[in-house]
Amino acid sequence: MSTRHTKTYVLVHGAWHNGRVWDRVVPLLRRAGHRAFAPSLTGHGDKEHLLGPDVGLDTHVADVVAVLVEGDLTGVTLVGHSYAGMVVSAVAAQVPERIAGLVYVDAMVPADGETVLDVIPMTQRLIDAAAASGAPWRIPPMPEGPEPMGLFGVTDPADAAWLRTMLSDESVRCFQQPVRLDNPAMDAIPRTHIHCVGGAAQGVMRRPVPPVQPNGAPSRVRELRSGHDCMITVPRELTALLLDAD
Repeated sequence: MSTRHTKTYVLVHGAWHNGRVWDRVVPLLRRAGHRAFAPSLTGHGDKEHLLGPDVGLDTHVADVVAVLVEGDLTGVTLVGHSYAGMVVSAVAAQVPERIAGLVYVDAMVPADGETVLDVIPMTQRLIDAAAASGAPWRIPPMPEGPEPMGLFGVTDPADAAWLRTMLSDESVRCFQQPVRLDNPAMDAIPRTHIHCVGGAAQGVMRRPVPPVQPNGAPSRVRELRSGHDCMITVPRELTALLLDAD
């Protein structure tokens, strides 16, 4: 692993998770000589008590922008997992001058004005199920499935038990609010896509990555033989790809 220069990583978790999901990756990045931050978004982790019907995608974008601005972080490699692909894209549109690179880890990659429902239409099923419940604004975590799906791709019983301690409900608004990517300055930011190819939930289709990045460079797509939550199942392999994401 190269330590040519110190990088700053901000790792953003996906829906239903919290910042602790990166606990196996953060020490590896720091051991390699870099700075790494893994905040929990509003409604999750130490902010779980703030979950409410008004929490949406814009809330989570503001969370991450605050981490960057309040910490005066620049030259950031901004990493988004799953739903957080929406978040980091919008953050890059708001503060492109602070971002050195975007990394989409098995993540949604939206176009301007799209919602989670546009990127993954099967999410409507989760919203419909919530609407039929006593709390129509909140969506519980997706249930565990048979292998190779497991719990977000985690099949080891001990790892799955650990993951369950991090899961909490998501606000419907997070999936319905459109992303705003109307700043052309974000197009200059290099991107890396990391795809987990160990199995996907039924009905989830990954969009193909265009051959050319918005900045004109060839697209960078890497694969991990892992389920969706690769930061739990293959943290060393994921860290190696993050360190290579210039």
